[in-house]
Amino acid sequence: MLHGLGDSIAGYRWVPEAMNVPSLNYLLVNAPDEYYGGYSWYDFAGDFKPGVDRSQKLLFQLLDEQSQNGFPPEQITLGGFSQGCLMSLETGLRYPHRLAGIVGISGYVCDPDMLIKELSPVARQQRILVTHGLQDPIIPFATVKQQIEQLKKAGLNIEWHEFVKPHTIAGEQELAVIRKFVLAGYTTQPLPQKVAR
Repeated sequence: MLHGLGDSIAGYRWVPEAMNVPSLNYLLVNAPDEYYGGYSWYDFAGDFKPGVDRSQKLLFQLLDEQSQNGFPPEQITLGGFSQGCLMSLETGLRYPHRLAGIVGISGYVCDPDMLIKELSPVARQQRILVTHGLQDPIIPFATVKQQIEQLKKAGLNIEWHEFVKPHTIAGEQELAVIRKFVLAGYTTQPLPQKVAR
């Protein structure tokens, strides 16, 4: 689970209990750059492509490390909120191995044209869930919906859900959609719960 701008793993320690799936493991990750008491995955105020590329490489390393530690990609759902959503999509769709799923909440894509050009050979096999708020004042709903339609036309398997919400997670209503998607992605029994980092 990747946090949004200015947040940290502390802001997502509620997720394991709220998801209420004891058989899942949870890995909460801090972004690499400090940002006003929290962290950032990239510099959103300037040219954020270099930061996205750097963070994507770090997440590739993290996914590879998890595989070496007994958590193969097909048992990992990569997800995030806002900046974490962008990083989940940018990373998961370039990653050379199929994941259990990719979840993007209230985020967007850095450069849809470039992402489509750089899709991994397994990208069109990836299961993707994207949710967004109709009342989001930070990341305009219309912009994101247009990006998702473009990705769908490129053959990506995206499940799209709209919620009447601002820039947040819409409680159990949204968590129920995420929970169902995550559980559907596991073909083998998940390992016992262990909250990491």
